[in-house]
Parts: sequence; C-alpha cells; structure tokens
Amino acid sequence: MQGEKPLENLVGGYSNTAIFRKIAFIGDSLSSGEFETVDENGNRGYHDLYDYSWGQHIARHNGSFAYNFSRGGMTAKWYLESFAEENGFWDKSKACQAYVIALGVNDIYNQNMKIGTAEDITKTDFADGRPFISYYAEIIRRYKEISPDAKFFFVTFPNEGNMRADEKTQGMINALYALAEHFDNSYVINLYEYGPVYDDEFRKKYFLHGHMNPMGYILTAKLIDSYIDYIIRTNPADFSNVGFIGTGIRY
Repeated sequence: MQGEKPLENLVGGYSNTAIFRKIAFIGDSLSSGEFETVDENGNRGYHDLYDYSWGQHIARHNGSFAYNFSRGGMTAKWYLESFAEENGFWDKSKACQAYVIALGVNDIYNQNMKIGTAEDITKTDFADGRPFISYYAEIIRRYKEISPDAKFFFVTFPNEGNMRADEKTQGMINALYALAEHFDNSYVINLYEYGPVYDDEFRKKYFLHGHMNPMGYILTAKLIDSYIDYIIRTNPADFSNVGFIGTGIRY
C-alpha cells in the first residue's frame, strides 16, 4: 500500500517473517520473557521464562525455529566479551537466516556507556573508552562471518513518554540507523517512532512491576512480527533469495 507506515497494519495469520526458518533473538530481559516479582519485604526477583519471550511467540506463530541468545541484564559489552562464547552462540551449527538485535538499555542507561557515532563503527582505538556502537558493530561482524547473507534487524528503544524522551534515546536511534547504513542486509525496527507509547495506561495493561506481563510480550511479538513483515513487503527484492541462506547453494 503506497504511503503505508510501519505498524499501520498488524499481521493476523502467517506473516512474511515466516520466510526465515531459523531466527536468533539477541537481547536483554525483554527479549528473554523476563517476569519480575516482589516479595512481602519489597525484594525484587527476576526470572527469564523464554517460552514467553516475544521471539518465541513470533517463531511459534510462523512455524519457525528461534534461538534466545539473550539474558536479563545483558549488555552488548558482556555479550561480545564473554556471554556469547560461553554459551556457544558463535557456533556455526547455530547460524541463522535472520538476527533480531535488541540491546542497549543496560549499556546506555544502567551502565551509562557512551553511545558513539558512525565514525566509531570501524575504529579500533578508543582513548576514552569503547562506546556502545562499537560493541554492537562487532557483534554484527561476528554473525556476518557465521552467516554472510543473513538479514539483520536492529530494535530501537520504545517510546516511554517522559521517562526516556532524552538525548540518550535519540542517540541510540541514530546509532542504529548508522549501523544499518554501514552494514548490508540490515534494517531498523523503530518502535520509538511507530510503536505505542508506554504511558501509565499502557503499563497498567501490559506490565508486571518493572517488566512486561504475559500480554505485554504477546503484544511486542505482534509489533516486531508486523514490522519485519512491513520491511519485507516494502523491499521484496532484498528478500527474494532468503530461502538459499545457509544452504550452500549458489544463487
């Protein structure tokens, strides 16, 4: 549809995301189906229940296979420096046709890491500390070595209204678009611009304490699935050879 915006039409049945038979979801707690508890003393507990993650919902909906390359509290730095290696996530046997990456909250807000700019994507020497965009870029490079023709989708922060309407959020969005410009087969899922606002009313419906509830993860699955479907529908030539990714067949 000419002039259609992302998420203007949410998918119902099979979406075009189903062209990917094997997908990896790389992220933190919200990619892990994490539920938060609070006991009678106010102590919080955090529990990754991967079957509830939006990635697994997308895979079940489309009959695909999904890896959760994720954990609560994950950062791009931790993922690159130890987590992926320790869990075998660089193994070629786990190569995928698509990688959906949703990292940044813990790096940028909880660890206060500098975001960086497009110039930092290819730099190797950082006198004042390595920025977020550089760690993110190296994760992409590692997976491109494993699956050279795979498609990559970079997920922005959602729009949390006044909670994160600041320069960090915009800097992170700018970084993801810079990465998509630098790397081929890469696209941005801009939930900040096109997704719902996570205001008080939204949180009453879809959150359990500081993380999502089961309905929130299903809604997120619909949004991500629909956004990938939109990207494929509006760029069909980019995806016509997806069926050959990882087969060794020359096309």
